[in-house]
Amino acid sequence: MAIGEHHYSVTVTWTGNRGSGTSGVRDFGREHDVALPGVPVLPGTADPAFRGSPDRYNPEQLLLAALAQCHMLSYLFEAARHNVVVTGYSDEASGTLRVHGSSGEFAEVVLRPRVELADESQRELADRLHDDAHDTCFIARSVNFPVRHEPVPPPL
Repeated sequence: MAIGEHHYSVTVTWTGNRGSGTSGVRDFGREHDVALPGVPVLPGTADPAFRGSPDRYNPEQLLLAALAQCHMLSYLFEAARHNVVVTGYSDEASGTLRVHGSSGEFAEVVLRPRVELADESQRELADRLHDDAHDTCFIARSVNFPVRHEPVPPPL
């Protein structure tokens, strides 16, 4: 495992100038590009409730995605460490953002991982590994709101 500090960078470029800049809150677009070296540009915006475009990703969705991705990757690592063979994984995560005045914050995120196993007799252990994954997930350890997990049974 790589110990120590890891540094990350991203370039965010506003593309929503409609000709008059930020002359008024209704006069500019919230569109922007999120660029990282070597990967496709991610089209960003604000949530549609905050004058964003519904055909682009917003920061709230990306935070939720980062939590779900991090939990999944941590979970798969923990499963391998405990000799639990995972054959499928999906998550229908949700988050609650509370807005008050001109600001707000996430109240909680709920992850609903659906894990398929090679050996169903390991289900109890597999479900317990979500706690370990939560404890090792870098993103969950970095936020100041609850991140809960509610494992969902696999399809029959």
